[in-house]
Amino acid sequence: MKKKLLSSLLAVTMVVSLTACGGDKGTEKTSEPAPSPEAIVSSEEEVVEQLDYEYGEHFHSETPVTYSMSFSDASWYPMTDQWKSEGVFAKITELTNVTLDLTSIDSNDYNDKIALSINAGDAPYIIPKTYDESMFVDGGAIVPVSKWTEFMPNFTNFVETYDMQADLDTITRNDGNFYRLPGMLEKPLQDYTFIIRKDLFDAAGVDVAAIEKDWTYDDLYDALVKVKAYMVSEGMCSESDYIWSDLWCGQESGQGSGGNLLKLMGFSYGVGSGWAVNDCIQFDQEKNEWYLSSTTENYKQFVTMANKFVEGGILDPETFTQDDSTATNKFFRGETAIMSVNRGQIATFESGLQEGLGAGNYETYLCVTPTGTNNYMAENTRLENGVMISKKAYDELGEEEFIKMLRFVDWLFYSDEAYDLIKWGIEGETYNVVDGQKVLADGWFCGGLGYGDPTPEDETDNKDMRLEYGYAGGNFWYGHRVDQMTDNFTPELQDYNERVAEYRTLRALNPALASTADENEQINLWKTPLVDNINTWTLNFVTGKKDIEAEWDTYVQSCVDANADNLVNLYNEINAR
Repeated sequence: MKKKLLSSLLAVTMVVSLTACGGDKGTEKTSEPAPSPEAIVSSEEEVVEQLDYEYGEHFHSETPVTYSMSFSDASWYPMTDQWKSEGVFAKITELTNVTLDLTSIDSNDYNDKIALSINAGDAPYIIPKTYDESMFVDGGAIVPVSKWTEFMPNFTNFVETYDMQADLDTITRNDGNFYRLPGMLEKPLQDYTFIIRKDLFDAAGVDVAAIEKDWTYDDLYDALVKVKAYMVSEGMCSESDYIWSDLWCGQESGQGSGGNLLKLMGFSYGVGSGWAVNDCIQFDQEKNEWYLSSTTENYKQFVTMANKFVEGGILDPETFTQDDSTATNKFFRGETAIMSVNRGQIATFESGLQEGLGAGNYETYLCVTPTGTNNYMAENTRLENGVMISKKAYDELGEEEFIKMLRFVDWLFYSDEAYDLIKWGIEGETYNVVDGQKVLADGWFCGGLGYGDPTPEDETDNKDMRLEYGYAGGNFWYGHRVDQMTDNFTPELQDYNERVAEYRTLRALNPALASTADENEQINLWKTPLVDNINTWTLNFVTGKKDIEAEWDTYVQSCVDANADNLVNLYNEINAR
């Protein structure tokens, strides 16, 4: 490893000169002139000592250093000063001698605020929670991190061990680089699904566990019709009430696209919608060509099916405009029988149901999502959101200190040690290992790990580890090995994932689009208004404001007018090179 690092370093210095070797400068700029290549060679032992960082090593800075980082702050577990004085960030500093200068940004505004800071040249050094880096690639404001991953042994070890190169190719640009350090998964896991009131389904004569292996959305509709009839007969709702009012779909988190629900349902019809609307252009593996999925017959079937739930009095059209808390409160009060969920919210939902309905008065079940025109699970990628590194970090730190920062990033986001710390906290304090399994220590629960308060009705001092100290938050611990991702899974979650793996298959990955900077600019100019048009029409179709049969051709023409054909042709021209 030492020889590799040294040879790589010397190769880099033939193009870009190193800043002076020496002590840790943190965020301070150096005013010293860059050394000559001869000076670098003569001090190569010092350089090697500084940069020699191998897989499995603990990162620790010899002197205190500060790196700026953005933080996507979720309103349901907002960051507090205690996270910095006693919690997760204090422990990071204690272990590494690195202080994170955090810029807290409300999660609802995170993407917009990050874009503004990057465009203004004032971005933090480390930018996690990045889903789409494409708009920043050509401006030179973020680093082509693939050029530097050789200095990140935890990252490279995972790539080599789990054969991730083909996955990384899907985010590699025309220049041969990728610009986001992604969360990497050993295998895809389906996180988002539906949670149902099993007691109501059972009472209505619907055994979901017996039919979910190959049930369709038509089957789900029929089941919910029976459930609603039962709820009406018991005086739990009226004929005019909706029994499905979903979250993550409205303006708060649905991003004006229909969010999670339309993403889940869309992929079961082979189309990108909702949160995945930017994947509206899909790749036909057999024809070896790109096409717009949003104007296909499958898309028409998809919006027709979604509209069926609304027109049938099952799905509340306010789903696509309401706040998330409105949706969850309806579920907690027993007004609805089904809702979207992910594994991080199961404990929160359990607590809400206990408060709203009382323990023992309900039963829940995590169901496998229905099929549409295919048998795919919604997720097929082994890459998660990830980390961008701003060019500002390189400019201000200089090359040697920049590489040192990447060592820290490598430890923070890709090492087993940091993964356990950020997810579980401190062994012996917030968790213990019993018979090889991690369990929360007495006095702690954690909604982020799926564990609710074990004694919610007592006058105990049980505390939520995520709220108190910031562990198990969503900014860091995406990806990793299956055993790590599932080490907090309750028996319910384990059972759910086993059923998904048995009942559903993975769809093929779209290939990377090796577009040039000019092509990227043109793609963005065409795609942004096209996606806006698709979103508007889709929500109007689903909620019944537009008639699908009568106005379908008008919708298709509106996509053509928004340069859909030109965009697809450009994709295929790039693919043909």
